This record gives sequence, C-alpha cells and structure tokens, in this order.
Amino acid sequence: MRLDHLSYAAGPDGARSTAGELGRLLGSEFVDGGFHPRFGTRNFTLALAGGRYLEVVEVLDHPAADKAVFGQVVRARSAEGGGWLGWVVATEDLAEVETRIGRQAIEGHRHLPDGTRLEWRQLGVRGLQSDPQLPFFVQWRSDAGIHPSVGGGDIDLLGVEIAGSQQRVEEWLGGSADKALADIPIQWVAPRGQPGLIAATFGTPNGVVRV
Repeated sequence: MRLDHLSYAAGPDGARSTAGELGRLLGSEFVDGGFHPRFGTRNFTLALAGGRYLEVVEVLDHPAADKAVFGQVVRARSAEGGGWLGWVVATEDLAEVETRIGRQAIEGHRHLPDGTRLEWRQLGVRGLQSDPQLPFFVQWRSDAGIHPSVGGGDIDLLGVEIAGSQQRVEEWLGGSADKALADIPIQWVAPRGQPGLIAATFGTPNGVVRV
C-alpha cells in the first residue's frame, strides 16, 4: 500500500475557484481532471512528487450524486464550506481488502478533457462517510503513464495531520499507517470535533505551505 492522493472538497464557489486558490498558495496550477459519471462529481488535480497528487472535487447537479456514497460525502463536506475530505491509499490487491473489511469494490472511471479514460476500482468510501479519519482504497487499472501524478516534481508532500485514533486507522488499513504513507510523516492529534484529515504541509516554489 502507498499514499495515492489527498482529496479536498470544493468551497461555495466551486471546484475551479477552490483549485485556483490552492494553486496560488502552492505555486502551481491544477488541471481539469474530468467528470466521474458513476459518482456525479468532477475534479481538478495537481501532480505532486513521489507518485502522488492532490485533487479538488465537487458534486454536480447529477442523478448519480444522490445515489453514490462518494457524491453524498462530497456534497456534505462542501455544504460545510469545503475543506479536507480525506486521504486515499493505492493497493495492488483490493481482493485482500475486500476480504478483510467484508465489502466489495466498485468500478470508477473518468474522462480527461482530451478524451483519455482513467479507470480504477475503489473501496471504503462508506468507511470515510461514517468515520472521516479512515482512508479509502483504490486499485488503478489504467496505465501508470496516465496516472494524475505524472509530471509532478515541483511540489513535495511533507506531512499530514490527522485528528483521530492511530489504532483505529491501522485496524482499518490492516497494518502500520506509517508504512502506508511511506516517507510522509503523520501527526496524530486529538479530535476537537469530527475526526479526519485536518492539514497537509507542502514544500513548494513558494516555500513551505500548510493547508
């Protein structure tokens, strides 16, 4: 397992505006990541060093958004004003995760503006919905050459802060959270409200930036 990406819910002005604000802070521009037809959402992405990326996601006025758990989660977070939604771990073997947590993965895909189709399977968004400190899991089916992290290098993820229980997260992961995040330090803090990802620190052309 490895950290694949961090997800940030759009604020009241929408994903394009939120991505623009974050891009100015981080000294780089997000790109249009396309529409998720199964979830009723769309995103903008920013490639990071180390095979990771950052996404800003928004819910759309689309029937799928009311049915899909991911659409529901994004809608709820954006209704609160937007902000960190969660963190996502990539694995080469979702079957092991399916067995361990007793749920089946679902298919996901989106089309980039140039028509490129990205495909993956994902699992665990219901866990994120009920307990936002928990990551969800993806297994990419598309070629690594079109992963959203391609082209990253100017921006490093230096660390994340998670409000919650390290023990609970590691039970969910089936192992060490430090191992899943590899070289990314985790700061665990006691929740003052809802648990979850509360901040990330980046090394950027603008210096060290905490979001």
